[in-house]
Amino acid sequence: MKYKRILLKLSGEALMGDGEFGISPAKIEEYAKDVQTVVALGCEVAIVIGGGNIFRGVQAANSGMDRVQGDYMGMLATVINGLALQSSLEDINVKTRLMTAIKMDEIAEPFIRRRAVRHLERGRVVIFSAGTGNPYFTTDTAAALRAIEIEADIILKGTRVDGIYTADPEKDVNAIKFNTISFDEVYQKGLSIMDMTAFTLCNENKLPIMVFNMNTPDNLLNAVMGKDIGTLVTL
Repeated sequence: MKYKRILLKLSGEALMGDGEFGISPAKIEEYAKDVQTVVALGCEVAIVIGGGNIFRGVQAANSGMDRVQGDYMGMLATVINGLALQSSLEDINVKTRLMTAIKMDEIAEPFIRRRAVRHLERGRVVIFSAGTGNPYFTTDTAAALRAIEIEADIILKGTRVDGIYTADPEKDVNAIKFNTISFDEVYQKGLSIMDMTAFTLCNENKLPIMVFNMNTPDNLLNAVMGKDIGTLVTL
């Protein structure tokens, strides 16, 4: 196993499956089983999920809603997704803790760094929800921040595509995939992997990022084992 402690970043849209909104029980169960496989090997897993399948603060702001209110609504959406994933993991006997950046004592633990690390050391999956707890920050930034705080070995960004390309492979058939790329090259080429705040955090703290297709069977396991999948962003 190449990576002992990982932070898995999933978009909210990934939980929709083939739907256009909400949470697909089949898709969330599939992800839970993928996580169960790597936990069984002794990998320490933290997860950050977006909320775009339920609500997006930025889009609401573009429609005239107050940006701060919209962002808080988006944070609550990530808590809903976190609860769903926690339930799915515990259904298959994976011990899980949901931590929130905004206090919600009745449904989740508040984020306390030392407690999160202790959970990981004891083999529990830790789901970080409610982003950073602050408006104007994306869940990508929350993922980068939490990964640095828990001293994760890598951020694994699970997406619908199998890596980073010169252009969007869903729109451009001539797009070329990178197997590895440096942070500097990403800046130079203007590639969009995660928002710039999150990306810069990873760069400054020497935290590698792997972008891979989460929907390919056993891909999470392959990523943890260090197999040649997706795109690895390193210094």
